[in-house]
Amino acid sequence: MGNALFYHLTRSGPAQLLPMLIGKSLQAGWRVELRGRDRARQVALDEALWQGEGFLPHGLAGGPHDDRQPVLLTVEGQEATNAPRCLIALDGAGVTGPECAGLERACVVFDGNDPAELERARGLWRALKEAGVTAEYWSEADGRWERKQ
Repeated sequence: MGNALFYHLTRSGPAQLLPMLIGKSLQAGWRVELRGRDRARQVALDEALWQGEGFLPHGLAGGPHDDRQPVLLTVEGQEATNAPRCLIALDGAGVTGPECAGLERACVVFDGNDPAELERARGLWRALKEAGVTAEYWSEADGRWERKQ
């Protein structure tokens, strides 16, 4: 069973963290599902990933070659057909214990400045722990990412 890493954003946005998370996953040889809750937000994220520094090969779900994408941007309810080994959930997108069982890693990225998103992340933490998933909490409170106990 894969573990779940919770990334508490307080100083930056997902666009700054995602290249690192995706890059490490690809280096490990894993395909990635990047799951959000809103199609328009995923379309904007798709564009931002193409415009960012470095090259992160990816595709927006619904294309003809979804199953071949190293990174597939999906919306909750869409199936990731690229056989992901890592799931990165954004904007309050859900992750289940059974999903984690089939992954190497799940990453939950949440905005600590948004009370509703913070509460969803806390609920997800509790649900995954109850399902037997090992969870880790990462904070950028000091300006760099640190694992907290």
